[in-house]
Amino acid sequence: MSQTTKTAIAQAKEVHIRSGDVRLLGDLSIPDGAQGLVLFAHGSGSSRHSPRNQFVARTIRDAGVGTLLFDLLTREEEAVDMHTAHLRFDIGLLATRLIDATYWIKGELDYLNVGYFGSSTGGGAALVAAGQLGDTVGAVVSRGGRPDLAGDALPKVQSPTLLIVGGRDYPVIEMNKAALARMQCEKELKIVTGATHLFEEPGTLEQVASLAAEWLQRHLVAANLVSEPGAVAMGSSTRVAH
Repeated sequence: MSQTTKTAIAQAKEVHIRSGDVRLLGDLSIPDGAQGLVLFAHGSGSSRHSPRNQFVARTIRDAGVGTLLFDLLTREEEAVDMHTAHLRFDIGLLATRLIDATYWIKGELDYLNVGYFGSSTGGGAALVAAGQLGDTVGAVVSRGGRPDLAGDALPKVQSPTLLIVGGRDYPVIEMNKAALARMQCEKELKIVTGATHLFEEPGTLEQVASLAAEWLQRHLVAANLVSEPGAVAMGSSTRVAH
């Protein structure tokens, strides 16, 4: 794709992604010169318009990485799920739609490295999708996610994965630690001191955005340098940090 075309799509635009019998709506924004793009997979009750998602997405774009914020469920499905709560835990369905969106991106913008940012059950779906797609997915970040819901997909994930959890989100901390132990890729768990599940405390969402942007920039942008002569790829690592 020419540089002119890349520049032309630098501004946000609404896109339509087909997945099975449904059409998913998304907002695509790619900074000039971007080498990577992050697909957002949020939990039920949130949306691509949520202020938290928008804030994190802006921070990621400021780091030179594009974003696609889209809804894994249709409006009709969200309305049903508000009463039944069954679709938000249908990790297979959510992962399939994330995979379809990834194929759409690779078909339209094949020069971009793809990563995922998942929150709540979307974190589990992102890891299931990454496990199926292998090295097609360059990095995964989970915010307050449920990686435990990825189950047997966890050891299959090849993508460098950062799990971010609030320091006061006690049950989810344990779920993330258990999931981390099953993963065999480059991985790290960051615990944000004083934060609860939604990172609503002052300054905590800023920490999430900064950690995510740094991880995604490192693995989606700097990863291109690995193939150059003399470059050394990062090995597997495991860290738990506060």
